[in-house]
Formats: sequence, C-alpha cells, structure tokens
Amino acid sequence: MRLSLTLIMLAMPCAPLSAQTAPKPAPRKESAMTIHASGAFDVKVVPQKDDTMSGAGLGRMSIDKQFHGDLEASSQGQMLAAGTEVRDSAGYVALEKVTGALLGRKGTFVLQHSGTMTRGVGKMTITVVPDSGTGDLKGLAGTLTIDIRDGQHFYRFDYTLDQPL
Repeated sequence: MRLSLTLIMLAMPCAPLSAQTAPKPAPRKESAMTIHASGAFDVKVVPQKDDTMSGAGLGRMSIDKQFHGDLEASSQGQMLAAGTEVRDSAGYVALEKVTGALLGRKGTFVLQHSGTMTRGVGKMTITVVPDSGTGDLKGLAGTLTIDIRDGQHFYRFDYTLDQPL
C-alpha cells in the first residue's frame, strides 16, 4: 500500500464516552477571541503489524510528534489508513494526545484527524476533541492545519480558550 507523507499525521485512541454518563457541556462563550499559534514539528511514523488488515489495503501506524514554536509539546497517537489501486488516492483517520505548553499554558488535549487524497489532491481536517483540554488548556477548542515544505512539517493552530489570557 502506498501512502503519501501528506496523509501521515497522528492519532491516540481514547475510550468513547457513553451519552448517558457524559457531563453536560458548558455553553461556549460567543466573545472568545481566536488565537493563532505556529511552528514546526517532527514526526515519527511506525507501521504496526496487524494480520487482520493485510491484503485489505488498510494499515495502522503509531505516531510520535515533537512540536516546536508556540506549541512546545509532544504527542502520541494511532492512525488508520486506507490505500487504493489508484495512485495518490487514500484516506486516514487518527487521534493524538498532545502534552505540553501552548503559549506557556500547560496541559493536554486530543486532536482528531480526518484526511483524504484524491489523485494527489489532499483534504485534511484536524480539530480539538471537544472538552478534551486539561490543566491550563481546559476549554480549548480549535483547528490545526499542516503544511509540508521541502520535507519539513509546519503547523498553524487557530484556537480559543474559555479561560482568559
């Protein structure tokens, strides 16, 4: 299976919450200001052996990242990817748990990825899992975009925080 590097991001599985036991979310404040963070990151992708998926065009990978810049953090996760018979067409889903500091605020949060590539044209969505922020990052919401230039990975993180700066 051939997977483009632009599809290889990151994931970390988490147990689903039962709708009956999940706490009621606090309403989002409409006046939250969007904050922009950016920097580079290093990523290590390791294919995982899974005999149940061999031959099905599916693959599973563990991913480790080290973020630099406004987000000084590490993350670990899992990714599922599907390749097709058509060159440069594939898809992936992933979850990654990020631990570190975002513009000096310490805590953790989870990013959820969904990406497709259609004959070389990529589309990717990476969002913060609602209410996954802990510590100083409690109330974090936002989206992350990735840019790969000359083999180097860069991120831009547009986010809001319920807590004042």
